[in-house]
Amino acid sequence: MAEIAANEGVDAADVEIWFADEARIGQKNKITRRWAKRGTRPSAPRDQRTASAYIFGAICPKDGKGAALVLPACNTEAMNLHLTEIATAIAPGKHAVLLLDQAGWHLSSRLTVPPNITLLPLPAKCPELNPQENVWQTVCSLLVRMWLALYATCEGCVGRAGAEPHAQRTSHATKYQGFCRS
Repeated sequence: MAEIAANEGVDAADVEIWFADEARIGQKNKITRRWAKRGTRPSAPRDQRTASAYIFGAICPKDGKGAALVLPACNTEAMNLHLTEIATAIAPGKHAVLLLDQAGWHLSSRLTVPPNITLLPLPAKCPELNPQENVWQTVCSLLVRMWLALYATCEGCVGRAGAEPHAQRTSHATKYQGFCRS
């Protein structure tokens, strides 16, 4: 950190350490399977729509600060927007070292890094070194609870999601494991 502070012309005490990552949230369906006689093709209606969004998040645990965006795509342009958002959260006169994984959009040559941020890639295949990964578990569980509560109160629903006998077989009631992926 002292080397980065010296290169950027700031005091080592004025360096903030940030961690960044992104997660996909949304609906991604599994393949429908159905028993049938050999040689027949039974219909297997299922909701084939998919809808996803990406949460870009960054935290500075020491100062208790964070910056996040919800975006429709996960690419270099989205990462540029996220870096701009992080740059606004950094205290004036300070410099941030942003630790992140080695995703293609994190290290792209088309990335525009603000002058108050230095990117520091973590070793490959080491998500346990990034505390932002732990934040996604909490965020996703809260989103799933909110989503199920919203579904339970929507028009046309009979009671709470999962209360109807047929609801045990539907993806919206119990099978939301694919809802959030970091």
